[in-house]
Amino acid sequence: MPVGWPKPFVALVTTHQSDHVIVADGDGAQWRRRLAYRLTDEVVREETCINPLSVAADRIAHAALRCAGLLAMLAPAGQDVDRCGGGRIVEVYPAAALCRWGLTYCGYKGRGQQVQHADLVTALRGAAPWLELGAFEALCRRSHDTLDSVIAALNARAAAIGVATQPDDEQRMIARIGGWIALRTGALSGLIDLAVAQAEGIHGLRTELAGQFSRRPATHT
Repeated sequence: MPVGWPKPFVALVTTHQSDHVIVADGDGAQWRRRLAYRLTDEVVREETCINPLSVAADRIAHAALRCAGLLAMLAPAGQDVDRCGGGRIVEVYPAAALCRWGLTYCGYKGRGQQVQHADLVTALRGAAPWLELGAFEALCRRSHDTLDSVIAALNARAAAIGVATQPDDEQRMIARIGGWIALRTGALSGLIDLAVAQAEGIHGLRTELAGQFSRRPATHT
């Protein structure tokens, strides 16, 4: 879920409370785009050709509100909630991750799904034969929410061991407000080798996946 809103959108709402905003003549469409999409959304679009949902103008804003509430609980508890992904939280985008891994990234959600969960899980297991879903594999094959949890955990793990995209110095100033979507760099098959090199190894990934599965996934419409 998005961890922030576009800085220009935040400025717009603040200004609109007390005065009328100013829109340059003939710049309406571009003006609205700068308000609707974050820097990280534009970077994802350039790298994957996928258009992320707008946190300022789409239903995903509800998820962002939930995230804001979670961050508000984590920060006072002493957790590092750096929105750039350098702390205890990482923003991920399952569809973009699947695209980066060369797997089907659209058509597997909703009532009119064109891709069966079972086929996508099979493809994911083929790309990462070390991935053990155990008793939860059947659930992954019938629930896109559960499958997204697995993809999110894999991407979060990649960020934790330093093999996910990070903002550069200039981008970081903006990402600290709007957030940053971490994308796995390199092939998915290489993640296990790097994970094992860490002190906690693959156990950390399995623990993270188990935590994702311990709750009943929400149903999205």
